[in-house]
Amino acid sequence: QVQLVESGGGLVQAGESLRLSCAASGRPFRTYGMGWFRQAPGKEREFVAAIDWSGGFISYGDSVKGRFAISRDNAKNTVYLQMNSLKPEDTAVYYCAASRLGGTRPGDYDYWGQGTHVTVSS
Repeated sequence: QVQLVESGGGLVQAGESLRLSCAASGRPFRTYGMGWFRQAPGKEREFVAAIDWSGGFISYGDSVKGRFAISRDNAKNTVYLQMNSLKPEDTAVYYCAASRLGGTRPGDYDYWGQGTHVTVSS
């Protein structure tokens, strides 16, 4: 089992930045690929970013490319999502997830956090 706890969400204005953190506990963190997803009201869960166990392979969803950056610190069992130039359409609940194999689909992930709310006002 892997337990994931997100933090760092909040209310910001358009153009501002936020950094989300996801702290992991349980099975060795460094063996898992990590991902961030988001879900806005009435919409399906959307892929945001993923990073492999070493940090050597990273991918982003099209809507966040060039604005968001994912990183991980295996010594701290933590993955981060730096969100810059935020837009109102980035408003959603952001979820951290862990995967033994990695991927960009929710079904690729084995463990999920409870989510953190991000609201971007115009």
